Amino acid sequence: MRTSLAPTCAAFIVLCLSGCSGGSPFATGSGTTTNISAPITNTGNTTPNPGTTTAVSVMISDPAACKAPNGPLTHVYVTIADVQASTSADAPANDPSFVDLTPNLSAAPQQVDLMGQASSKCFLASLGIGQQIAVGDYQQIRIILTADASASRVSNNACGASYANCVVRSDNSLHDLQLSAETTTGIEIPVTQIANGSLAIDAGEQPSIDLNFDVCSSILQTANGGYELKPVVHAGLVSSTGGSISGMVVSSSTGAALKGGSVIVALEQKSAKSGIDRILMRTAANADGSFVLCPVPQGTYDLVAVGVDGENVAYSAGVETGIQSGQIAGEIPLVPGTRQGVLQGLMATQRTLMPAVPTTAAMQADALQQVGASGTTITVPLLPTQSPYNEAMLTAGLGNCPAGTDCASYSMLLPTVAPNVVACSQQTAQFTQQGSAPGYTAESFAQIPESGGAPDCLSNNVRATTTPGGGPLALKPGETTTAANMSYTQCR
Repeated sequence: MRTSLAPTCAAFIVLCLSGCSGGSPFATGSGTTTNISAPITNTGNTTPNPGTTTAVSVMISDPAACKAPNGPLTHVYVTIADVQASTSADAPANDPSFVDLTPNLSAAPQQVDLMGQASSKCFLASLGIGQQIAVGDYQQIRIILTADASASRVSNNACGASYANCVVRSDNSLHDLQLSAETTTGIEIPVTQIANGSLAIDAGEQPSIDLNFDVCSSILQTANGGYELKPVVHAGLVSSTGGSISGMVVSSSTGAALKGGSVIVALEQKSAKSGIDRILMRTAANADGSFVLCPVPQGTYDLVAVGVDGENVAYSAGVETGIQSGQIAGEIPLVPGTRQGVLQGLMATQRTLMPAVPTTAAMQADALQQVGASGTTITVPLLPTQSPYNEAMLTAGLGNCPAGTDCASYSMLLPTVAPNVVACSQQTAQFTQQGSAPGYTAESFAQIPESGGAPDCLSNNVRATTTPGGGPLALKPGETTTAANMSYTQCR
């Protein structure tokens, strides 16, 4: 039975975003800057119509499931100096094709806590309302952040007099959040992180643009204990009332919430580039098992839930495919197992130049799993006993690195029970467990922190298993399985 749930959104970054039945539970300057650029796939005519305009709004959101006590940080403050849009995917920074979506911010940059309390519509803050722009298919968004040199311009600066962007740890210590060195060209967000692949602004509408900031996947801890911003941002058009997807996660054996446990629910969408479901946002379920993901851009998605109860019993992934923004997921049953398994491995970058010098890269490891009759490949969130986020790591010259490389090791806690799957489009279908044990493929991504998010290695992502035929790896309760090394060359 599918029922409406009260909204319980956590934090997101949005340029105002708008979702296997039912409706949404919601009622209808100056100084040095760093640009965050979000290029969007061309879906047709990209030329704006100068004679036709419409009003757009800019909001900010971020469902920070890793906020303390689920993670080490209690606050992540960023100061936004402007948001711009262009109908050209190739326009460089400061190109005349950019239109200003938030002209009010140039004189008064706005500081936002990405781990702050969201409104009932899921928004952390409004950056701009009703700005008139030409109708068209906008191919690029730039968020301009204020640098530390302009910290004095920030009103009520929570980062103090020295910083414009900062993090606060659970011990209340405050640390500078270092921005990318690319303050001129901007940081490019890949097209695989754009919901539905386009921001089409049509006549007669008053759309909201959402940049959902995956804050906990965007913070890198450096070797000297500092923090660096590596933005992971997802863009999309959303309803001004905050479109959502809600539901309840329960144990298949009791029909109730996981007692004393923790559950992470991820919203995923198939990448046009790889055909693999990529995580767009995630949230922690409440103690009663209820969850709300919001704001969700219009489109079709898959839900993936994983959990551990208070006795450290790991449950299967619960997967609901084909759900749309504004729909209600109903109950997602997770099958209890025993202990979790560990999938581990090594990600390495080849040292460059002669003589060889270290190649520091941000590496992220994911676990992939094929589910359902359609063969959908999902990204499995890590069990919440480890971390709700598949965090990035910086490579270093560790003692166990292969000769001539810098490396980072990963260790992922994952369910050892096969996933429980249902197709949302089939209203009478029941959840069905996919076999007796899950199979995983390890995958990693490499990015030079100052590259702007653009592919900067010979292979930007690599998949690995250890089976002779390249098939998925089996994980057993309480045991560790090692995947083949994942190696990158020509990272620069």
